[in-house]
Amino acid sequence: MNQTDLKAEINSRKTFAIISHPDAGKTTLTEKLLLFGGAIREAGSVKARKMERYATSDWMDLERQRGISITSSALQFKYQGYVVNILDTPGHQDFSEDTYRTLTAADSAVMLIDAAKGVETQTKKLFQVCRKRGIPIFTFINKFDRDAKDPLDLMDEVEKVLGVESYAMNWPIGMGSDFKGIYDRHTGQVERFTEGSSKSSAQPPISGALSDPNVREGIGELLLNQLKEEIDLLDLAGNTFSRERVNRGEVTPVFFGSALYNFGVPNFLRSFLDLAPAPQPRSTNQGELNPATPSFSGYIFKIQANMNAQHRDRIAFIRICSGRYERGMNVLHTRSHRRLRLAQPQQLFAQERTILEEAFAGDIIGVHDSGLLRIGDVLTEKDGLQFEAMPFFNPENFARINIANALKRKQFIKGIQELQEEGAIHVFRDLHVGVEAPIIGVVGQLQFEVLEYRLREEYGVQVDIQHLPFEIVRWVEKEEKTIKLLTESSMSTVVLDKDDNYAVLLLDEWKANWLSERYDIEFYVQPQVMISGQLHQEQQL
Repeated sequence: MNQTDLKAEINSRKTFAIISHPDAGKTTLTEKLLLFGGAIREAGSVKARKMERYATSDWMDLERQRGISITSSALQFKYQGYVVNILDTPGHQDFSEDTYRTLTAADSAVMLIDAAKGVETQTKKLFQVCRKRGIPIFTFINKFDRDAKDPLDLMDEVEKVLGVESYAMNWPIGMGSDFKGIYDRHTGQVERFTEGSSKSSAQPPISGALSDPNVREGIGELLLNQLKEEIDLLDLAGNTFSRERVNRGEVTPVFFGSALYNFGVPNFLRSFLDLAPAPQPRSTNQGELNPATPSFSGYIFKIQANMNAQHRDRIAFIRICSGRYERGMNVLHTRSHRRLRLAQPQQLFAQERTILEEAFAGDIIGVHDSGLLRIGDVLTEKDGLQFEAMPFFNPENFARINIANALKRKQFIKGIQELQEEGAIHVFRDLHVGVEAPIIGVVGQLQFEVLEYRLREEYGVQVDIQHLPFEIVRWVEKEEKTIKLLTESSMSTVVLDKDDNYAVLLLDEWKANWLSERYDIEFYVQPQVMISGQLHQEQQL
């Protein structure tokens, strides 16, 4: 493939993540983007009734039972000349690790806001992560089919709470029971649905110019006057639109609508694909890497076991950062310096997969993993390449996990190991207890429920979870005197992490500081690893 064709393929890629606080409608919006993009024929719901479809991206049974997204999902479809890669992430803060790692694979983000609640806690955290990376952020203010805050107040809240300028790309006409549709500020067109329009199908909306008598009649005089006043105010006092400032993350384009009832979604999809950036250069230890560089490179941002219940396989999610991937090509695994043949690259659509012949920078592909690969590993045609370190999270909740049935020891050890390799849990080994009773660390308590569920359903293992009083973990050098002192202390428990580094579980920050000062112990907030002969600490969030 010549360089011109390679650039054209890469520039057609749009890879983005959808972020929000729980229950803002993130998975519903994902379904509607798939629907209007032609990837599915009927949109599912987060909590489906009998005979209804579940959301495509919520493939895990526990997600469907709880009505929440628990694991990130990758979905790809083609639409109007673009290849769209959607990364649907969990909104619940207990699954922040998965979300933050997934955000590293995105070139832009769609921030979803509940119109009745405004900017919420988790939205603020995820916004700051995206801003730190400098990626463009597009805002969709959802649920205008219900009573909501005033749209001008919501725009002001986005600017004041998040510290970013906003520009309204469209404007809602009414809200709640009076919601009539969306006015597009660029085209002057109104998009609206008749009452009782289908939630699950992509029926075209009734559209037309604001001057169209049929459109005006459907809206009503009162809302027309209100719309005119608000648009005049935006034109006079609102921010000016600049594609360059959007690309720098200084301005967020704002769209209004209702994902559940399809209001504003086609309008958003068209505008987003026009404005969202193609794959961008990546920082590496060898300088900035252009996505159009002919040689293939990518990194693993997620590993998921048991996506296919029949085969119990493991899939490593790879974000391609440069060049072109061809089926069967040999790549270098930089951590082990081994050459690997990736024979069956797969296009991901939640848990569905299709064998790919080729893929390009910006794409998310899945490859089978026999246990060699880890999150953060780099696959490339040239040795020595390293991307920026993956985010590291200190667990804040700890528990000892015991097998209920000792005959299931082998399945238990396999399950714990595979879930650890996914990055779903941190596994610590007590110096005086065997592998049958590891100490598990997680960011949020809900992860223990997911762990218990997955061990039972995927590995056939029942476990007892004994919660421990520790709140923090710190790492220490392997020094006999220090290890002995901490082992004998009633304030701490010494353990080994997955790489056999010495770590210490502590009751709280105050006791950690007291031990450090009293016995001159240096605690590290994250494990130290050796890369190219130099001490290196992973990026911490």
